[in-house]
Amino acid sequence: MKNRFLLLGIALILLTACKTTSLQVANVQTQKNISINNELKNDEKFVKVINPYKEKLDKEMNQKISHTNVDLTKQGDNSNLGNLLADYTFDGADQWAKTNLKNNIDAALINIGGIRTTIGKGDILLKNVFEVMPFENEVIIVKMKGTDLQGLFDYYAKNQVNNPVSHLYIETNNGQLSKTLINGQPVNPSQDYYIATSDYLALGGDNMKFFSKGEYISTGIKLRDLFIEYFKKNQQINPKEDIRLNFIGKK
Repeated sequence: MKNRFLLLGIALILLTACKTTSLQVANVQTQKNISINNELKNDEKFVKVINPYKEKLDKEMNQKISHTNVDLTKQGDNSNLGNLLADYTFDGADQWAKTNLKNNIDAALINIGGIRTTIGKGDILLKNVFEVMPFENEVIIVKMKGTDLQGLFDYYAKNQVNNPVSHLYIETNNGQLSKTLINGQPVNPSQDYYIATSDYLALGGDNMKFFSKGEYISTGIKLRDLFIEYFKKNQQINPKEDIRLNFIGKK
């Protein structure tokens, strides 16, 4: 009998413990999806506020800064746009280095992925440069020993990628380095070299770990601003078609 009362007590306790409290369910209403298309009407008040700024921006972005008689593309191992922008990087960094470091730049390299689009033949507008280089990358100079440049050459030999270069010649034969020049000369292992690039690559972007062996020197110059400056200086663009990356037997 005692066991029966004990079991009854345990059952009552369990029933009490398992009692649920009432939950208040939120009132959920299904909303209509708004399709973003040409049928969506403009907010006239908002348009009225931003229109003066838009007109000013459009006027600035549509100004002509240069001209090209050929399409500037990023195709091929020695693309004309890639070579052009690598040369602009070299020239701008060299000018800065002569003033601030009392040294010359020896070479420059940028990444083809950072060049986001092409420029068609005709007038080059300011907005075209923003489309080509939408990033806020800075020009960095990396001071490297000649012996450490081997890592740069090995990178190109391994990856066979068309990252544009200036004042560099890299030749491979079936993936093996066959000739490397900087400023038209073989590398002097004991010499210091100054390589201009972007902060993204200097910090190891695109797996360019070889830059970690060098000394970083910040210029404070934005790549895009540099490109705009040099396009304005050169009202007629005549891109160089010379071979700088020569991957013989590239698959």
